[in-house]
Amino acid sequence: MQALRLALAQTNSVVGDLTANSAAIVEWTVRAAHDGANVVVFPEMALTGYPVEDLALRPSFAAASALALTELAAALDAAGCGDRIVVVGYLDRDAKGSRNSAAVIVDGRVTTRYDKHSLPTYRVFDEARYFAPGSRLSIVEVNEVRLGVVVCEDIWQSGGSVAAYGAAGVDMLLCLNASPFEQGKDEVRHSVAARRATEIGVPIAYVNVVGGQDELVFDGASFVTGPDGSTWGRSPQFVEHLLIVDVDAPTDPRPNAEAVPGWSIDRVPLPDVAITGWQRAEPFLSDVACAEEQVWGALVTGLRDYVHKNGFRSVALGLSGGIDSAVVAAIAIDALGSDAVHAVAMPSTYSSGHSRTDAEDLASRTGIHFRVEPIADMVACFVDQLHLTGLAEENIQARCRGMTLMALSNTFGHLVLATGNKSELAVGYSTIYGDAVGGFAPIKDVPKSLVWELARWRNKSAADRGDIPPIPESSIDKPPSAELRPGQLDTDSLPDYDELDAILFRYVDNDQGYDDIVAAGFDAVVVADILRKVDASEYKRRQYPIGSKVTSRAFGRDRRMPITNGWRDYAAPDRL
Repeated sequence: MQALRLALAQTNSVVGDLTANSAAIVEWTVRAAHDGANVVVFPEMALTGYPVEDLALRPSFAAASALALTELAAALDAAGCGDRIVVVGYLDRDAKGSRNSAAVIVDGRVTTRYDKHSLPTYRVFDEARYFAPGSRLSIVEVNEVRLGVVVCEDIWQSGGSVAAYGAAGVDMLLCLNASPFEQGKDEVRHSVAARRATEIGVPIAYVNVVGGQDELVFDGASFVTGPDGSTWGRSPQFVEHLLIVDVDAPTDPRPNAEAVPGWSIDRVPLPDVAITGWQRAEPFLSDVACAEEQVWGALVTGLRDYVHKNGFRSVALGLSGGIDSAVVAAIAIDALGSDAVHAVAMPSTYSSGHSRTDAEDLASRTGIHFRVEPIADMVACFVDQLHLTGLAEENIQARCRGMTLMALSNTFGHLVLATGNKSELAVGYSTIYGDAVGGFAPIKDVPKSLVWELARWRNKSAADRGDIPPIPESSIDKPPSAELRPGQLDTDSLPDYDELDAILFRYVDNDQGYDDIVAAGFDAVVVADILRKVDASEYKRRQYPIGSKVTSRAFGRDRRMPITNGWRDYAAPDRL
């Protein structure tokens, strides 16, 4: 008997575009069939895209998904893939509500379905709002291999459907996933899958979606882990990919259980599939990128897909000569190409000479479109008519820049990119209707200290390839400043960014309170000041553009704090 050839189709779906997603599933199945695959597995909700959010509550969308699944089965048969087993995620609906489901398709029909059992309700996930949990095990047998189907969160929870499959008797689990990227997530996924594989003694095939969907970025990185926790195959990150792995029938399989308490079991024996000219495939193990490269890949993917999936052709940003706008420009160039990036320098009375020259240098290095639109006269009109001084005068500069960018956006159809980083956003170091304007914020979830690391990595990677580094060294090395008054530096009102980011990581990402952070060795006065700034700036963050999530706790759907909030654990003067 030939080994079972498994193909993990790591694809990029578009939420709601059932026609395009279905066509892609057929295309990738044909590719897998040409590579001799018996079984082709697609990610979680590959047919509908993920997450569908409140679309899941619309009966009309669920009905369209069910119809698209029926049509997909017929299309696969018509494409000559009827004898291949195709496992695809989709949205189903029954009397109990919508379901996050997986269908097993063969011979032009759906032979069995599995409904996701464990529904995550933490961080970016809110699946209990949308889906009803399943309680049925779906097992198909082909080429003497019994395949069970689970969906994403099912393997993250101990017990549940994974343990039930182990009791029922399977030889391999197929796990369909839509697992978003964040720093260090890939290692955690491998650890979780290896733990579940060793618990029930069978390999697990983990196929993950790739691509950007609003704030979320999916990195793919699909893999197969053996029953001993070893890695049998691994896909690259941030690209569509077909991972081929051969799986031998077990020599000593567990017997089938007639029943598992709390679960129904749907067993479907399928005809064996013999592939003409079959030869064992060589294992494919993609290299694991360094941390900076992974984050950069996520930022590029998130921006590219947001622009393309929403029908934009170009982006515009204010290029100040500073590190943040330089990194955003470099991300945009890698995502869209230089010709789609339009940068605008908008000097005011307080802008330094090196701001203009550094911006021009980046534009010269990269070939992006570049123009200069001085704002001094605009600012003077507001200042003189409204008699502005102090903070109001400083902020009107940022707002004139924002109006300029939005006017160019209206004229030429560019998507405006906000260039603020996570550290600035946390403490309110941004101006509503000024530098906060735009439709997407590529580094919104990137702490300032990481911005510098990414800039250095991107320049080094260019130099290693023999290319011109895109970011001027002076943009990386000079002290950061908003340049809204003479001699202004960020450190005039903020601690050193390494210290700031360490405090923010504890407060924002890990929910540590004032006492815990001070106990970790940070100055009490500084901690109280930073925490006050974070809490007072929630209303600003609600109005900031969305941006790609790359850290463990991003502002927005990942961290939802009330704007009107009287709770403080650091305000008592006698504690400072």
